[in-house]
Amino acid sequence: MNDALDPLAIARQPTQRRARARFERILAEAEKLLTEAGLSGFSIPLLAERLGYPRGSIYAYFPTPYAILNELVARHLAALETLFDAQAQRLRSLGWREGIAAAIDIGVAYHNRHPAARILILGGAVTDASFRAQEQTHRRLGELARRVWGHEMDLPEREPEAATLAVDIGMACFRRSFYAHGRITPAYRNAAIAAMIGFLEPYAVPVRPRRATRRTNRRSPSQTEGEQT
Repeated sequence: MNDALDPLAIARQPTQRRARARFERILAEAEKLLTEAGLSGFSIPLLAERLGYPRGSIYAYFPTPYAILNELVARHLAALETLFDAQAQRLRSLGWREGIAAAIDIGVAYHNRHPAARILILGGAVTDASFRAQEQTHRRLGELARRVWGHEMDLPEREPEAATLAVDIGMACFRRSFYAHGRITPAYRNAAIAAMIGFLEPYAVPVRPRRATRRTNRRSPSQTEGEQT
């Protein structure tokens, strides 16, 4: 990550296998605790108690609770990006309007399946590190949209970055649903689709009408011979 970020908010990645296993176990239990207790009930002392670890063994990898939360944010964002990348060809084949609906459905399914992702991604950035991770992911998803639907849309890379803004708009609908209902409801799923399509409509490349085939009045050889006889 960027050197300007607070090092206490960033996990210290282990290299040895045994340490890596403990690192992963800490994160798995942290996600359970976050899901059960929310951000207000999340703490390293409580996490250590649940794991049966001394606190120092957690602080060795995660200097603060924010380091744990930021690592979870990064992992969920990476998982989302991988899902969209894997579906790029299918999304392209659907056309941009239906493709956006399908992309929204991927995001809805992921967030509704992972409560911790809803808390960390839709609940708002925990630190500068998580904010930057989310912004970078939105930008990469915007770049993916340009690659997938670039033949149907004129999406400029210069500011304003229309594709990235479209992702931001969809996520804003997700966040509103999370605040109101704790999950993404069908109504807000539909709102996200309508908002993104409405925003991107001006960038759609008009479909060129097919040229009509010119018909000639040429007579067939049989017709010509019949007239001559």
